[in-house]
Amino acid sequence: MPEAVIATARYFLRAFIEPCRILVAVSGGSDSKGLLLALHSAIGDKDREGFSLVACTIDHGLRPESADEAAAVAAFCAELGVPHLACRWEGDKPRTGIQAAARHKRYELLADAAAALGADCIATGHTLDDQHETIVMRGARGEGEGAGSAGMASTMLYGRRIWVLRPFLGLRRADIRAFLTARDVTWFDDPSNANPLFERVRVRSELAYSEEAPVARWSAAQRAASSARAAALIESHVRVHETVAAEIAAAQAGNMGDADWRRALLSVAAVLGGRNHLPVHATIERISAFLQAGMPGRMTAGGVVYDRRPSGLYLYREARNLSALVIEPGETKPWDGRFNVTNGERSPLMVTAKGQDGQWEQRLIDAGLPPGVAKRASRAAPHIAPAGANVAGTSPIQAKVECRIGLYDAFLPGFDRIMADAVAMLFGRGRYPAPPVHDVFDRNGEVAGSLPWQGDTRTLC
Repeated sequence: MPEAVIATARYFLRAFIEPCRILVAVSGGSDSKGLLLALHSAIGDKDREGFSLVACTIDHGLRPESADEAAAVAAFCAELGVPHLACRWEGDKPRTGIQAAARHKRYELLADAAAALGADCIATGHTLDDQHETIVMRGARGEGEGAGSAGMASTMLYGRRIWVLRPFLGLRRADIRAFLTARDVTWFDDPSNANPLFERVRVRSELAYSEEAPVARWSAAQRAASSARAAALIESHVRVHETVAAEIAAAQAGNMGDADWRRALLSVAAVLGGRNHLPVHATIERISAFLQAGMPGRMTAGGVVYDRRPSGLYLYREARNLSALVIEPGETKPWDGRFNVTNGERSPLMVTAKGQDGQWEQRLIDAGLPPGVAKRASRAAPHIAPAGANVAGTSPIQAKVECRIGLYDAFLPGFDRIMADAVAMLFGRGRYPAPPVHDVFDRNGEVAGSLPWQGDTRTLC
């Protein structure tokens, strides 16, 4: 129903803790143009004072007509009096995985545009149709224990920089198009949305002939409750030493039948291994079988050593495939997927895992780790020295080393924020920024309230 579009926009604005400037990502398609128009109309109400809109169009440079479409969006925004910025994806494009690469670049450019335009958050036009497609695709890939097991979240933190909000996640595309048609507003249809080479297009076609909407394996509320319990288990049973080794009590280590504990342990392991995702199902089964057997020994999975001893379980990075990295003055680069290193010197620095001073090993022993674990874990610890030098200088190296959390640092779903905070603090980091809207979940992952723009948190979000 067209009236539901304006109603959703109004509810969305009421969800904000305080009025702010919102950047709307507008491609020129029906969903994003409908979002901009609905928010513009809702902000025109007298009780929405303090809000303002800006817009951004990302020109991926993949079609000849994309520049003209961006110009048309700029004209539409000018009619509404909304400041608009067009950003183009320059440079070479990958030959494979183009949609995934475009998604990452799109959010990067949107975040840059938000900073340039002084926006406090980003709003995108994802719909319930997009949600259904996402659930089917992630289910087919077996992401039952990954971020996809509850579909898309209504809030998502990008790059630890800015929150991305999805106001229309509970609306059907047909209602948005009816809303635009009633106001005599046209839109573009991207030809790639009909290209069967893309997985999402094939799934969309299948859903068009289905009589039943797909249902997420977990609801958003279940996902949030799982994250909260996993966070509590991490705080109670996991200790991380010097950001390179984790220690778990022997009694808890083998409890892999508990899905929340399994997820908590594997998330810690992913950080230690510099991975952006949890292991695939077959690897999870192999790890679980090893730990449930309860026998001393070691196994390696995902670049992480699971070292089972009578005193407990120890996790640390396998000392293999550790490359050297040169960092220029003032630069920040990721090393081994585990650390972000900033060079504070006036000359290049090199990061390797070839330190020979024994300081890492001694620090781990002093922290209470068994000497054998300390020795193995220290082999993969970062060693920073002047580039080209055989030995470190006598003065301390000016470099900042921060643990990188690949699971959440790029894309953090709102319903996982409680767990993300627990993992971040475990590795010596602060909490992630809070969203600008009232959180539907409390610190226990329970549903504290629901807003229509978020959809039904008990079933989909």
